[in-house]
Amino acid sequence: VLEYCDAEHCHKQVGKRLFDFVSALLLILLSFPVFLAISILIKLDSPGPVFYFSRRYGRGGRIFRMLKFRSMHINADHLTDQMKDQNEVDGPIFKIRKDPRVTKIGKILRKYSIDELPQIINVIYGDMSLVGPRPLPISQIEKEDLRQLQRLEVRPGITGLWQTRGRSDLS
Repeated sequence: VLEYCDAEHCHKQVGKRLFDFVSALLLILLSFPVFLAISILIKLDSPGPVFYFSRRYGRGGRIFRMLKFRSMHINADHLTDQMKDQNEVDGPIFKIRKDPRVTKIGKILRKYSIDELPQIINVIYGDMSLVGPRPLPISQIEKEDLRQLQRLEVRPGITGLWQTRGRSDLS
């Protein structure tokens, strides 16, 4: 928890981590029926696991497995290379507005950001915070301008400025 604290900032870090942990624990307990219902819907919609694990860079460049509800068909990652010419955004991010790899339930989960709900578990583990910069996939970070790597100085978050200001519609 304190690996990047100096004496001046330790109290803030401990307080933020404690707040994140307690809040995430309460959220996971309260949202358990929602987790269960979404899990059933995902299993009914398409074959494959309920959760999707995405390798991301976290604080200090440590790699962790970010959890999401699976919103795409199970072979979606393998199809990305074949679909690169359909990318609709500039830079290292790969986005297609009407992505054919997204499942029916996945469209709803993504529209309302419900696919991000399992990241509460990442907060409990200490890989993420409730609020902070979004952790980008490793392949995107490796393509980033190195000045953008400042985001790795803080714990990544479930939500942050990017979500409130326009998400992937931003440059």
